[in-house]
Amino acid sequence: MNSSSLHRATLPAVALLAMGLTLAGCGNNSGGGGGDTLNGGGATSQANAEQTWRANYQKANGGTINYDEVGSGTGVTNFTSGAYEFAGSDAYLTTDQLAAAKKQCGADVIEVPAYVSPIAVAFKLSGVTSLNLDAKTIADIFSGKITTWDDPAIAQQNSGVKLPSTAITTIHRSDESGTTFNFTDYLSKAAGGAWSDPAATVWPTGVTGGQGQSGTSGVIGALADTDGAIGYADNSAVTADGTLGVVSIKVGKSYSAPSAQGAAKVLAASPAAPGRPATDMATDIDRTATAKGDYPLMLASYLLACPTYSDAKTAAMVKGYLSYIVSSKGQQDAASAAGSAPLDPSLSQKATAIVSKIAAG
Repeated sequence: MNSSSLHRATLPAVALLAMGLTLAGCGNNSGGGGGDTLNGGGATSQANAEQTWRANYQKANGGTINYDEVGSGTGVTNFTSGAYEFAGSDAYLTTDQLAAAKKQCGADVIEVPAYVSPIAVAFKLSGVTSLNLDAKTIADIFSGKITTWDDPAIAQQNSGVKLPSTAITTIHRSDESGTTFNFTDYLSKAAGGAWSDPAATVWPTGVTGGQGQSGTSGVIGALADTDGAIGYADNSAVTADGTLGVVSIKVGKSYSAPSAQGAAKVLAASPAAPGRPATDMATDIDRTATAKGDYPLMLASYLLACPTYSDAKTAAMVKGYLSYIVSSKGQQDAASAAGSAPLDPSLSQKATAIVSKIAAG
């Protein structure tokens, strides 16, 4: 799903945001759009939601929304360089990226959440379909400290489960990925020091072993093909595959399976990232949430756009596109299609107010 020319018709969730509204044009970024075409790209996690969004938009409005599923890092780079009119990212922009986006847009970038979803720790292990694991054990598995499935650290959390001595193969993203950022952010904050690397969109070079795969589809494919494998991916993709086991992570004194409701609870209760402009809704997710049902291993995928576009049609199209996605209707459409979590009403209203100000200028 990473080829831009082959997949422009199958944009992912974050980008395809605009299905049901009247849109037209392309971005201030002077990308390749124009008329009834809009070009964007980025995060691959929302591919399942995208299919519904895209179908809804084209049925209601015609036109073309192109979204290249190239990963969050490349999506941000292409947006800040002007190749895309909008982008999707599973990690909020860094200080340097904010500066680059402001330079490209001529003003503070718009960054609003559009897709909220649990990240599943998924595995393929003959005879086992579910496991309980705490963050420390997950960190020890991915760092290579735990190498077989019958390790005592796994067994003690899974009484009654017959665990084979099969070697563990870890699967991680090889491309720059917001999903990797959220996964490593969770490990760095929730694993009690077992994960020494900071959160990053690129898999840590100091963590050796395992297999790197490009995009969500690459991770899912490798997991499905490898007995003994474990990896991480947007829960909608794991559910769609249907062949993989899923880990319930320890939250407080109990274990929580991936759930849209649990992810939404954590996001709504998490603080805003400090020092952001008024057009920015970046959130520092509370990875150590302990309330029953919370699921802190989750991602909030953001939409990036400029506040003004040189072409009036482009401004109208981007405004309508984003407005549909962050609306209660767009959020429910995604939830029905991909099992994502609708934005809390307060977040939806705030995002709507921000994108409603997109204009020609």
